[in-house]
Amino acid sequence: MSYFKHHVFFCCNQREPGETCCNALGASEMQAYAKDRIGQLKMKGQGKVRINKAGCLDRCDEGPVMVVYPEAVWYTYVDKEDVEEIIQEHLIGGKIVERLKI
Repeated sequence: MSYFKHHVFFCCNQREPGETCCNALGASEMQAYAKDRIGQLKMKGQGKVRINKAGCLDRCDEGPVMVVYPEAVWYTYVDKEDVEEIIQEHLIGGKIVERLKI
């Protein structure tokens, strides 16, 4: 049994100017949003959901990216609405959001 039901990693890598990176596309802000939402929804902690920042996940060209474990589902997103959809559909509802899956 995993400690968390879902462990979510947001790539928050920051590369040199001119290089593609998730953080330049708002990854840190979206990670903070997801972490706050999970807290508001009382889904934080053991047996629930953990939202983490990660260094380079080596998929910045498809970014910004996040990955949800234990399913190992990779997502891209544009804004809070996309992140909220992942929270509602995947983390709460157990359904993969196909339109955002990479």
